[in-house]
Amino acid sequence: MTVTDSAPKGRASADARTVHEGILRRQSVRESAARTYARALPIVPVRARGLTIEGADGRRYLDCLSGAGTLALGHNHPVVLEAIRKVLDSGAPLHVLDLATPVKDAFVTELFRTLPSGLAEHARVQFCGPAGTDAVEAALKLVRAATGRRTVVAFAGAYHGMTAGALDVSGHAEDVRVARLPYPQDYRCPFGVGGVQGAELAARWTESVLDDPKSGVPLPAGMILEPVQGEGGVIPAPDHWMRRMRQITAERSVPLIVDEIQTGVGRTGTFWGVEHSGVTPDVMVLSKAIGGSLPLAVVVYRDDLDVWEPGAHAGTFRGNQLAMAAGTATLAYVRENRLAERAAALGSRLLSQLRDLAHHFPCIGEVRGRGLMIGLELVDPEAEPERNDDGRTEALPARAGAPVPGVPRPSCPPEPTEREVPGRDTAGPMAVRRTPRPAAPELAAAVRHECLRRGLIVELGGRHASVVRLLPPLTITDEQAAAVFGRLADAVEAAARDHTGRGGETCGPRRGRPRPAGSTQGAG
Repeated sequence: MTVTDSAPKGRASADARTVHEGILRRQSVRESAARTYARALPIVPVRARGLTIEGADGRRYLDCLSGAGTLALGHNHPVVLEAIRKVLDSGAPLHVLDLATPVKDAFVTELFRTLPSGLAEHARVQFCGPAGTDAVEAALKLVRAATGRRTVVAFAGAYHGMTAGALDVSGHAEDVRVARLPYPQDYRCPFGVGGVQGAELAARWTESVLDDPKSGVPLPAGMILEPVQGEGGVIPAPDHWMRRMRQITAERSVPLIVDEIQTGVGRTGTFWGVEHSGVTPDVMVLSKAIGGSLPLAVVVYRDDLDVWEPGAHAGTFRGNQLAMAAGTATLAYVRENRLAERAAALGSRLLSQLRDLAHHFPCIGEVRGRGLMIGLELVDPEAEPERNDDGRTEALPARAGAPVPGVPRPSCPPEPTEREVPGRDTAGPMAVRRTPRPAAPELAAAVRHECLRRGLIVELGGRHASVVRLLPPLTITDEQAAAVFGRLADAVEAAARDHTGRGGETCGPRRGRPRPAGSTQGAG
């Protein structure tokens, strides 16, 4: 299927629009007010393959939402469909609670083959309810049972799900059993410095909270974090900070829970996001892509944490045979075809192109990401900076510490500190970056709207929903990637021009922006 979009003409087109509008109208009057994606993306998918979705109105779209990261291989990949058909044709039961089956055995075998070696050698797996939030609940319940403690350490900006416990450890909730700590980032560093220095300050803050008997935070049952905060605005955790969190938790016998629900299965350029730092967690929470587009969620953890009595955590739909078959096919395909490496290379190229685009649009505050998990933060360049930096570039010395299990000694020199220079972007460890400006959620929403007009589906996240997020399937081709970039670039230009037309003077493009390859105006 090509990336060229078209719409049917005449009567067929009118009939298709009637069907499309009728379905959307019935949804609006019958479904809950809590619906989200349907409000921002008024489309009615009827067919899909790979990166492409076709709506009931005949329009085609390039899908860079991918089921919020669920579709590692895109829509209806042949190996996934073949695996599902094989189970359906075999006469195997589709619902078996937690009984052992050949399909389940094959899934667990393939899953363990992909796990970080330090965990796979001593791991247990718990099948949960079908959603990632169920796996988070199970992980929290597990570490509390194993340690006998109640408090959990989580991080600002986190997102771990929509059930009560998962919401407690997400960034927008409050619970006396949850201590929330700063998550390091460069563009909006909570300490105003960014880089290695900001990450070290965040680590020291964590140590202080855990070790100070007057901090109000008792020794926690566990620490939960994401290798890249997705809903939080596509914020990759610095590798050295991840190693420090592993060291801090290991030294205090606090289980480290890594939420790989969105970062797993090759998304960030390694099979699991935690592998960038070389850290071995105690618990991994997995869902989304592991089910090959179908509902599946598991918790994988060290065997010495396996303290549950039979029935301590259960769920009716934890034996989804079709999801396990689809998941086995997906995990194997990603591993055998080295799609994580492909995501790293293509993601690096897209990040470079988008950072070059940001030089032409001051309304793009920062471009960031890892692999094919990419975000553009939209800001108001006319507003005053949110903070004034003092220009310091010296790094804090790393805290000395003895080796601990699961924390490899890095063989490379420490990452250099970044400098702060207004008007430039982060493009690597030695790069400079812009002074942060206030978020521009209306502009981000306009970019998403302009993308949809051009046949490109993206989502928003982050601070005030001002980050445009890209989560294309790992199977995206070079041609499709060029089309995605072109449509996004055109959408940013159109939205910025409209913003400028409403009174701004500096939001639009500077002169000289190259016309992107694969650009399509008014697709569909």
